[in-house]
Amino acid sequence: MKNLYILLVCALLTSSSILSQKNVPWDKDLFKEQKKEFKDAFKAFEEGNDLLYVDPYTAFPDYVGALEKYKLAYAFNPNNAELNYNMGICMLKIDKYKMHEYMKKAYELDPLVKEDLGFYLGYSYHLNWDWKNAKKYYNEALGRVSGENAVEMRKRINKHIKECDNGIELEKKKARVWIDNLGDEINTQYYEYAPVIAADESTIMFTSRRPDSEGGKQDEEDHLKRYFEDVYFSEKTKDGKWSKPTNELNEINSKGHDATIGLSPDGKTLFIYIDDPKGHGDIFTSGLVEGVWSKPERLNKNINTKWHEPSAALSFDGKRLFFVSDREGGLGMHDIYYSDWSEKDQDWGEAVNLGPTINTEYDERGVFIHPDGKTLYFSSGGHTTMGELDLFYTVYEDGKWITPVNLGPPLNTPGNDIQIVVAGNGRRGYTSSYRSDSKGGQDIYLVTFLGPEKQPMLIGEDNLIASIALPIEEKIVEPLVEIKESSLAILTGKVFDFKTLETLGSTVEVIDNDEDITIVKVETDKLDGKFLLSLPAGKNYGIVVKKDGYLFHSENFTIPEEAGFKQYNIDIPLKKVEVGRSIVLRNIFFDLDKYSLRPESKNELERLIKLMGDNPTLEIELGGHTDTRGNDSYNQKLSENRAKAVVEYLVKAGVKESRLKYAGYGETQTIISDSEIEKMKSRTEKEEAHQQNRRTEFKILKI
Repeated sequence: MKNLYILLVCALLTSSSILSQKNVPWDKDLFKEQKKEFKDAFKAFEEGNDLLYVDPYTAFPDYVGALEKYKLAYAFNPNNAELNYNMGICMLKIDKYKMHEYMKKAYELDPLVKEDLGFYLGYSYHLNWDWKNAKKYYNEALGRVSGENAVEMRKRINKHIKECDNGIELEKKKARVWIDNLGDEINTQYYEYAPVIAADESTIMFTSRRPDSEGGKQDEEDHLKRYFEDVYFSEKTKDGKWSKPTNELNEINSKGHDATIGLSPDGKTLFIYIDDPKGHGDIFTSGLVEGVWSKPERLNKNINTKWHEPSAALSFDGKRLFFVSDREGGLGMHDIYYSDWSEKDQDWGEAVNLGPTINTEYDERGVFIHPDGKTLYFSSGGHTTMGELDLFYTVYEDGKWITPVNLGPPLNTPGNDIQIVVAGNGRRGYTSSYRSDSKGGQDIYLVTFLGPEKQPMLIGEDNLIASIALPIEEKIVEPLVEIKESSLAILTGKVFDFKTLETLGSTVEVIDNDEDITIVKVETDKLDGKFLLSLPAGKNYGIVVKKDGYLFHSENFTIPEEAGFKQYNIDIPLKKVEVGRSIVLRNIFFDLDKYSLRPESKNELERLIKLMGDNPTLEIELGGHTDTRGNDSYNQKLSENRAKAVVEYLVKAGVKESRLKYAGYGETQTIISDSEIEKMKSRTEKEEAHQQNRRTEFKILKI
């Protein structure tokens, strides 16, 4: 009798377990003892359906509202397959990483409750990095596709299967990066995304949807009823932390959507995405002048169209704008284009598609051109993506873009990874993402690229043990992304009056001495006199600072191709045109031990000629100086001949000889003494010091 009782209990438990895994329909006959509860729950279910399944031509689904109704129904009948499916659809829009539990349960209850249930279950596995199960349900979904959209749906599923295959391969080659949440200084419980930075990481601007937005209202057309977007600004403090972000940015923010999409390397030109009345969205620009952001201005019709332009990036020299558009004639959905600045028209020229190496039949978004002038970052739904949009980079070499490289996990995920901006040093980047430690829907993260892992050096017994332990065949998995330090110099500084120390508004020009062309021209403003310049490797640069009433100031930077990254900070005192004032002509060049002027000296000499022309009574002395190495009398003669060569050039150009004198000072007036040089540790430092001593100066004798 006892054994019979045990069997009956087991049978009842088994029966209960089976019933709990069966779909429980909304049938009042199944709930005769709970009529009121059934009525209330079923009403909530139907109200949720009314909010979710709306006419797309007249309304937007209310996913949040629908989910609240479904939760009421779920509390009464959690084993309804359709309810679980609908809750999964809501979570797809609200928090897609949590849709899996509902889709999985719906499938267990009734795998045929919806034709596309298998697809969404596969997708939920996909988002959670479970490539095997994702492919299993994707393949099952392929067999159930039917109807008028069957061809399109099969294409979509096959693409996702390919993304899973890509994910399997990419996970074998994870990039070596650290991904750190920027913390409470920047992120909140609300959405923060689309970070843009100055090349030296001194400032960051980003988009957020906070209650303190300019309009302070929620977007009723947004399925999550989030607040309208505003642009926020923060800068690095002396202790290396970010200041409290502010959206009080003059006229940048409006009561509608205002979003960051690009920032010039010097941090003074901001590109903003603003919705037009028809909802297409255009690119606007605002400039920072004397601490005030100007009213945003819409870019011209070569950039903005009746279509959608959601992203832009300015090259280091300000002469090329990369942007994204889904205009007609592209290769896919959104493509990346560029436009060159026309000096003649003082505006942006015609748009040029970057072509099939970059653009695919799918979306390309989030474009960013690095200050090195040749590395382009972007996101794409094509190429070797492992899901939705992945981050890629490409490099312009030998007149063409190389095949884009996937930045790989953990930076890329099976979800949307839309944009990354990378600092001038190439070692740090900023991106936005929804991750396990996010404080809100999306947060901003600092990405530190570690580069390829260095293998430890083994010696002695360790080496012997290692050789014994080596397998006969070894498969080496190369790192996916080898991030190299940028060959680039970032030059920052400020311009001020030599005597009063008052900061000055001035013009700073960067000249390619070898090509004899002006690469970039920027204006410093009177408020702080600051400037930031990006100098890609492989060139001999002349830096010239000019202001009316002052002598020009010149600097020279030669950056070899493999120079790596270096940041310089120089303060530039401008001297007024006064008797006794002198300046160093740092872009006057001579061959070693010779006094013939090299061609790349032309720009500096032309500036001197212009100065003499603008001041017709000016009389100057040209002085030559050497370092202390070599014979004293030889240095004296060499310096005199070099100064004389400059005078002869000016006379030949039309400057009266009576206004010019020359003198050689040899090694008698060094800027840096031998004792100071001896204290320097590196050979490079010492050579740079000798270089400063080898110079040509001019001094004002008479005005």
